[in-house]
Amino acid sequence: MPVTDPAATAHTDPAATAHTGTGWSVRDGLATLDEPAVLLKDALDAVFTRWGTEAGARRLSFSPLLRVEDLGTLDYFRNFPHLGSPVTRTRTDRLAALAGAPPGVTALPAADLADATHLLPSAACYGCFLHLTGTSADTPVLVTTVAQCFRNEDHHDGLRRLWGFTMREIVCVGSAEAVRAHLDRHQQRITAFGTALGLTLDRQSATDPFFEKDGARTVMQLLAPVKNEYLHTDGTAIASTNNHRNFFGERRAIHHAGRPAFTGCVAFGLERWVHALGDRFAGDLGAAYRAVRQAGEGS
Repeated sequence: MPVTDPAATAHTDPAATAHTGTGWSVRDGLATLDEPAVLLKDALDAVFTRWGTEAGARRLSFSPLLRVEDLGTLDYFRNFPHLGSPVTRTRTDRLAALAGAPPGVTALPAADLADATHLLPSAACYGCFLHLTGTSADTPVLVTTVAQCFRNEDHHDGLRRLWGFTMREIVCVGSAEAVRAHLDRHQQRITAFGTALGLTLDRQSATDPFFEKDGARTVMQLLAPVKNEYLHTDGTAIASTNNHRNFFGERRAIHHAGRPAFTGCVAFGLERWVHALGDRFAGDLGAAYRAVRQAGEGS
């Protein structure tokens, strides 16, 4: 999804095109946004993208598909077996049968499909760490990226919990100190931005399933939490800061100053921000858009 510069949409006021209702519709965890919601989402993404570029991050775009063999090196299927959305092809020997399927077919039989060698991403940062595999740097590497992400949740709930959604991330790869400073800086920006928008965000610590339940890293995260979520008043987590320690550095041979790099990311669920601001402004997405433009200039 291209990032929209707020200046590029300065002439467009969502209030002038706002429709009655919520400004979006959701079916089976898949959302369709009307123009006021799209403009609000783009304005939010422009703010978060600017935070990344101001910190020195390069804007990169990664493949929309991830290899099963690569995710296997990250313990993905042990930690997130329920989230994955496999991508496959119809078997060549079943193409004729599919072409002759009756109208109204609602599913492709598993027997007609080839083994899945790729998955859709469940977080934007996976592509970044796979891209950096085998690299080494003596100074911190910062990247910002946005991706359509997919999670097989056990239930859907409007924009709060979607199967497919948009995630903006700002990733830092470097020393433990550089990652900690990166996360601390953005914790302050998230809090200040939320306050400027009139959002009451509750920061809560969370555990990270990357780390084995009985491993040393789990003990460490109990002493110093590695994940913080920022919750809207209805409990929706609209942003998070995540310290992966040197997990990705070790698993993907990413080095900083000759040692496995530490990594951390700041993540924003854009549709969840739209939900929270729609709630805050009682469905007036034009007012929410203007507030984001104003708050973004001072953030």
